[in-house]
Amino acid sequence: MPYEDIYRRSIDDPEGFWAEQARAIDWHVPPQSILDYAEPPFRRWFAGGMTNLCHNAVDRHLDARGDQNALIAVSTETDTTREISYRELHREVNTFASVLRALDVGKGDRVVIYMPNMAEAVFAMLACARIGAVHSVVFGGFAAHNLALRIDDATPKLLIAADAGMRGGKVIPYKPLVDAALQAAASPPPHVLIVSRGLDPDHARVEGRDVDYATLRAEHDGREVPVEWLESNEPSYLLYTSGTTGKPKGVQRDVGGYAVAMALSMRTVYDVGPGQVMFSTSDVGWAVGHSYNVYGPLIAGATALLYEGLPTNPDPGIWWELCARYKVRTMFSSPTAIRVLKKQDAAWLRKHDLSSLKWLFLAGEPLDEPTATWITEGLGKPVIDNYWQTETGWPVLTLLPGLDLKPVKFGSPGLPNLGYRTRVINEATGEDAAPGEKGVLVIVPPLPPGCMTTVWNDDKRFLSSYFGHFRELLYSSLDWAVRDEDGYTFILGRTDDVINVAGHRLGTREIEESVATHPSVAEAAVVGVQDELKGQVPIVFATLRQTVATTPGEAADGMLRCVVDQLGGVARPARVYVVNALPKTRSGKLLRRSLQALAEQRDPGDLSTLDDPNALEEIRRILERGPDGGS
Repeated sequence: MPYEDIYRRSIDDPEGFWAEQARAIDWHVPPQSILDYAEPPFRRWFAGGMTNLCHNAVDRHLDARGDQNALIAVSTETDTTREISYRELHREVNTFASVLRALDVGKGDRVVIYMPNMAEAVFAMLACARIGAVHSVVFGGFAAHNLALRIDDATPKLLIAADAGMRGGKVIPYKPLVDAALQAAASPPPHVLIVSRGLDPDHARVEGRDVDYATLRAEHDGREVPVEWLESNEPSYLLYTSGTTGKPKGVQRDVGGYAVAMALSMRTVYDVGPGQVMFSTSDVGWAVGHSYNVYGPLIAGATALLYEGLPTNPDPGIWWELCARYKVRTMFSSPTAIRVLKKQDAAWLRKHDLSSLKWLFLAGEPLDEPTATWITEGLGKPVIDNYWQTETGWPVLTLLPGLDLKPVKFGSPGLPNLGYRTRVINEATGEDAAPGEKGVLVIVPPLPPGCMTTVWNDDKRFLSSYFGHFRELLYSSLDWAVRDEDGYTFILGRTDDVINVAGHRLGTREIEESVATHPSVAEAAVVGVQDELKGQVPIVFATLRQTVATTPGEAADGMLRCVVDQLGGVARPARVYVVNALPKTRSGKLLRRSLQALAEQRDPGDLSTLDDPNALEEIRRILERGPDGGS
């Protein structure tokens, strides 16, 4: 069926359309109504229906494909490979669920998971889903401060952690970070379940709190735990995303709507079906990791390939060797990763047999045309950009090769996905922007299934953060966009103070607060600037306290340490500039956009409201001189 016809039906008759899509998953009790939209913008999809994510991802496939690989976990860091069938996955998940039950975890309890891309992370997620617990996976690269914030917001019954991760052959102990986070947290869980990989065998144990998974696994191995059937709109998991304030937002996902969206997107967007292999290079701690490392492929009855390691180790052809070895059909990665590979010899792209690889999808940040051209020509495969957010859980803008592939336009993620009624509107008037005119990308509610239902424990923040920007009730993506005459949308960047570093969303406010903890800092401003490799990187402008004796270089190094210690290496500023004054308006508002423009060698704009016109000129000279810290 042509894209235009099925898209129009998804918009004009959403209840009829989604009733059909709901047949792709198993329901213990069928939905009583497809859409309950009594309290806009809150909506309840498949209301009254009872289902379970773990059942749809694992149990229902046992008869038809029990011996097929469900999960392939490859680590070039630990030099291990595990090929796990659906039957073996069922056993491991049941064992893990039994361990959770023994630790008094049940329906509605939250479980924080702090692990790298290893098979047990998937077991833990699915075990939570099986018993109706709400998991919150925290990226293993986040520091103790970030972990503590998420613990206090989720108030978990249990924290599950690996003893350590690895990156580039370097062991990264997780247990000291966990201990520091729990010491700082106001609501630490009563138990910490440690999944030891033997990477940090001498890690400290807290008597009565810390529990060894291997010991409990041996006790519970082979036990079966019945599925907990959940109403479609009960929470399935929380995933935290940076906001414009220091406090991260807990994106809350439902059960039934998410399962239906995963089933539909695997078929229409990613063109992956039962028995086929999908390779997503994301970390399980990110939205892509949830949707297309774990739930999407398994719900589809496909094989999920999970990878821990760098794209260049043991050589720059490792990803393509894995695609050849396991006959990957669809691969999903990020523009940043491709830009890393772009620095290597293009011959690595052609060294392995990629005859089974049909599609490469890239998302997480805008895909620049040179990178898209390089990888398309190098692989000789279609490269498809797609745009979505942690909040949406699956693509908003994309092409649909599994349904009706429209022409690729480099620089654009494509057309509105099924169920998404998108507009690009003028920020000032709220009217639709003309083709070629810059505006804000918005979604007309109700949001389709699979999107966030609210911010965890904070409906007011959900409304103000996403629906409070225009007179009309609209979901704001907080991204600038342009739409062309053919309906293709081009994403231009953020409208708020959140920056996108290699697909990782970081709040500038969070980084500013970390910088300000250094005793020499009087005031700091953080802006995101364009970067050829990572898309954007944070840079710091800071003024120093007159009462503290330190050199600019020493202060800059200290600021970098504060950020890494509190937020993790992913948030490390690329550069630090020590300045005498920050540019402000006469009313005291900091002109971050002017700082960003200067850093990117652009026109800083109207400076008529500046309190001190000399401040920007001084910063211009400092930028020419070079940073005091960073690389």
